[in-house]
Amino acid sequence: MKTFDENDTIYVRELGIDDIAPVYHLGEELFTSDLYPYLYRTWDEWEVIGLYNTDPEYCLVAETESELAGFILGTIISKASWTYGYILWLGVNPKFQRQGVADKLVDKIVARMIEDGARFMLVDTDPTNTPAVKFFNRKGFGNIRQHIFLSMNLSKHPYYGRLIDYEHQKAERAGYRRTRTTIRSRKSEGIPGEIAMNPLVNESSIDLIINEE
Repeated sequence: MKTFDENDTIYVRELGIDDIAPVYHLGEELFTSDLYPYLYRTWDEWEVIGLYNTDPEYCLVAETESELAGFILGTIISKASWTYGYILWLGVNPKFQRQGVADKLVDKIVARMIEDGARFMLVDTDPTNTPAVKFFNRKGFGNIRQHIFLSMNLSKHPYYGRLIDYEHQKAERAGYRRTRTTIRSRKSEGIPGEIAMNPLVNESSIDLIINEE
């Protein structure tokens, strides 16, 4: 496997349609549930596809010799007299980390957003992502505000229990109806010399049929 060399040239360009899958899979590799649960919950293929469709000029990839080194996804937000640049996602291939890839991506997107009228930049990340926080501090981002996320285990909610009970009862009723239908639908196979044993016919009726023959 080729290792990164500082002399290799890193190109930053706009994300293309063929980059969508590699970018998504790199994000899956980076934003794991055990390390960064908030990023894991919000990262999916539609994040890449949606921004590619709405803000292609702020979706950039870094590559070296046709190998994906990293990506950055952003957007512009206009509020009254303010125009904000917003960096939503930044990811660097582990093989190319600490080699200036993130710097190139951030510098490029910031320059584009300034050209497009942005006068304020926003970025967020998982609060436990200490390397990212330090990196953005070094790039001039500050005024850290933490957002509180709360969670609830719905399997412990009373309505969840009632719903499960209802589904179990419905399944049992459906099984009972299927059993009854199977019993009632038994018919003679039409084999000569055999008598269809209908459970609804009593023995005296059977005797009567035999005597008549």
